[in-house]
Amino acid sequence: MFEDKEQELTPISKLGEFGLIKHLTEFFPLSNESSELGVGDDAAVINPRNKKIVLTTDVLAEGVHFNLGYVPLKHLGYKAVVVNLSDIAAMNATPTQILVSLAVSNRFPVEALEELYAGIQAACGRYKVDLIGGDTTSSNAGLVMSITAVGIENEENIVKRNGAKPNDLLVVTGDLGGAYMGLQILEREHAVFLADPNMQPEMEGFDYILERQLKPEARTDVKGILEQLDIKPTSMIDISDGLASEILHLSDQSKVGFRLYEEKVPMDNLTITTADDFNLNPVMAALSGGEDYELLFTISPNDFDKIKNHPDFTIIGHAVEKEEGNFMVARGSNQLVALTAQGWDAFLGSQQNG
Repeated sequence: MFEDKEQELTPISKLGEFGLIKHLTEFFPLSNESSELGVGDDAAVINPRNKKIVLTTDVLAEGVHFNLGYVPLKHLGYKAVVVNLSDIAAMNATPTQILVSLAVSNRFPVEALEELYAGIQAACGRYKVDLIGGDTTSSNAGLVMSITAVGIENEENIVKRNGAKPNDLLVVTGDLGGAYMGLQILEREHAVFLADPNMQPEMEGFDYILERQLKPEARTDVKGILEQLDIKPTSMIDISDGLASEILHLSDQSKVGFRLYEEKVPMDNLTITTADDFNLNPVMAALSGGEDYELLFTISPNDFDKIKNHPDFTIIGHAVEKEEGNFMVARGSNQLVALTAQGWDAFLGSQQNG
């Protein structure tokens, strides 16, 4: 857990629950006008000032969602915040506050939680959100984190999953599949280490995809970019479980089908070459890998000229009538491949089918 094996560590019991909360949160300032009361009272107070409040929550459990054998605690804290802010961004809202709750076993000293909260604080600073509360308790099963994120936005700006219409264009931000391939590198090198602890991990040259897995970023910038382009999406979702799964969510909520063009799926060259090294189809990493935290959205075809050459966006398909179903048009042909949800399912612990 720590590189310095000689470091003197502090048991959580020395501080107690309330002392621990105060110790971990006392240097988190409030910066949002809507944050009226933060950590230290029975409850926080948020004043939305005639705007809508957007809420999301996520649980991360050790051994299910992360492996501390290769995930640094500081990165974990940062990522735990980001995955929730990504959901707020997917509503076209502005994230403003978070609440953090932890269940920790006695194998974690205070210094470990300081590392975790350093990552949380870095994310709060990066995205200008306030930590306003949470809870801590003991655990018999390692580390479990629950983060609730709050967003505040004018009602007319909020975008849901249910507004896509036939002929709308399907658009994605950034590139896909990198986080999944980064995970493959981490899993491979961890397995090598477990077999022979004297072996040094081979991580050189994989920086981009490792960062996509360990320290992703929420696309909170997209809202402003779309406003500058005078575009409001008709539907939107973040890509946490894989492109195919998210397309099916939009299809279900909007009552439309989709055509996705394989040749249009944006991928970084390192993602493609790493997938080849693992004998994996890179497109499948994008379709089913997940954890990219890019945004997938639909826009009116009337907005095509506004977005067609923008470097942040790729048009990857379009909506069709519901009864036409959801298919990928294979590269170099007109063959239709049915889209199926094969993303992450925490209850199965692996890829899900169906």
